[in-house]
Amino acid sequence: MSCDYRALALTGVQNLTPYQPGKPIDELERELGIRESIKLASNENPLGPSPKALEAARGALPGIALYPDGNGFALKRRLGEMLGVAPARITLGNGSNEILELVARAYLAPGRNAVFSAHAFAVYPIVVQAVGAEARVAAANGPDHAMPYGHDLDAMASLINGDTRVVFVANPNNPTGTWLDQDAVHGFLKRVPAETLVVMDEAYFEYVQTEAYPDATRWLDEFPNLLVTRTFSKIHGLAGLRIGYAVSGEAVADILNRVRQPFNTNLLAQAAALAALDDTDHVRESVRINAEGLKQLVAACEQRGLGFIPSVGNFLSIDVDRDAGPVYQALLREGVIVRPIAAYGLARHLRVTVGREHENRRFIEALDRVLG
Repeated sequence: MSCDYRALALTGVQNLTPYQPGKPIDELERELGIRESIKLASNENPLGPSPKALEAARGALPGIALYPDGNGFALKRRLGEMLGVAPARITLGNGSNEILELVARAYLAPGRNAVFSAHAFAVYPIVVQAVGAEARVAAANGPDHAMPYGHDLDAMASLINGDTRVVFVANPNNPTGTWLDQDAVHGFLKRVPAETLVVMDEAYFEYVQTEAYPDATRWLDEFPNLLVTRTFSKIHGLAGLRIGYAVSGEAVADILNRVRQPFNTNLLAQAAALAALDDTDHVRESVRINAEGLKQLVAACEQRGLGFIPSVGNFLSIDVDRDAGPVYQALLREGVIVRPIAAYGLARHLRVTVGREHENRRFIEALDRVLG
């Protein structure tokens, strides 16, 4: 007896397009039989994690026979001290990605909708569609805007209606790297109805050095419908341990912790994250290396007449002036993994993570050969 198990799934799940992560180095080298590849595809920290975080993770290893602290008491207490909020306002996630899913599970359903921008993080439509809610996608800024392909907050506000329960705002946005200043964000928050949760996705918060860029956690008391997500995957270099967090009002945090799976953040991740918060030297050096690398990539684009989207993150989306798919494939054969972003509506662009100087140089030289 046969059965169509795809047809038994929820309609939204049946029609989902799975998220495509950056290609792993091992997979590339196994497929093409090459060695010494570099990966500049997933916005990972090229310096890796803090030595203090590694030491803390190793120190926690003897305890892995026991379940971790399901409430993450020590990490939430330290985050609360750092951010000036009560630990009860913090939700830990298996990466900040899980927080996005928790929000969708808790606040979205058929008959409700979520608003986000075109060219925004691919997980937003996935979590919305999976729970059967409507995705309302706002047109982004045009290519000639100061923030090309970035969020148009007026367009997003115009899509909010009585059934809107969540608005996703990425600041800075992935994959464009564009950002919103504090006046724009604060003004937008004032326009959003109280019954609509605004998820301010600040995964790249620590990399931004622009003065007018806001720290949205400062507005949590003013806007009870605001939730801010951050991650240890980027600046702290803990992507492989999967840990992130959200800061919100206590009522929202309470709801998210009701749907959060027990022990969703593991023992090693909690220990490493706690130590990473105290290694300010590692964060400072990561920011410095990123700023220099971003300048290196921008200069290379300008010298070659290649367009790019201005970025304040740890990546740059480059217009290769043709379909980027074949360029991406050719770069793989050069042992360089970047990220094609046609799925984000940017078919001519490659998103390139900022690496160390020699990694950026290797990408530039490989791109010259491919385009050459």
